[in-house]
Amino acid sequence: MISHRETRFVPYPAELMYAVVSDVEQYPKFLPWVVALRVLSRAENHLTAEMAVGYGALRERYTSDIRLDPVMRRVDVAQISGPFKTLENHWRFIPQGEGCEIEFSIQFEFKSRLLHGVAGAKFEKVMLKMTDAFEARAKTIKENGEAA
Repeated sequence: MISHRETRFVPYPAELMYAVVSDVEQYPKFLPWVVALRVLSRAENHLTAEMAVGYGALRERYTSDIRLDPVMRRVDVAQISGPFKTLENHWRFIPQGEGCEIEFSIQFEFKSRLLHGVAGAKFEKVMLKMTDAFEARAKTIKENGEAA
């Protein structure tokens, strides 16, 4: 299993960072490996979404359970179905002055050893850039006065 954990400070409010990560429908606009995303069901603070991802010639589709906690500014995601034996990621945004601290963790393992061998390293490289992509999206929103 591949796992990654990081904590970083960003100069954007926790509420903005939470809004960017929890607005999954926008992912295809700014996450380069997200080819498509559709929300299959929505309830208060709970989504089920199908995401199609691509990196080079690799293309995969999976469905995730997404739990949102706006009070604690947490987003927890776990795969329901797809090519992974395990896929979980967790976000937490902690106010720090004018900005916030982001706590991000992800762990994954493909069901297929062959796919894990072929795609694992590429997928890991992409996942390590996730916080960068969300931070860049927050910067764009703040600079352009867009709604998150």
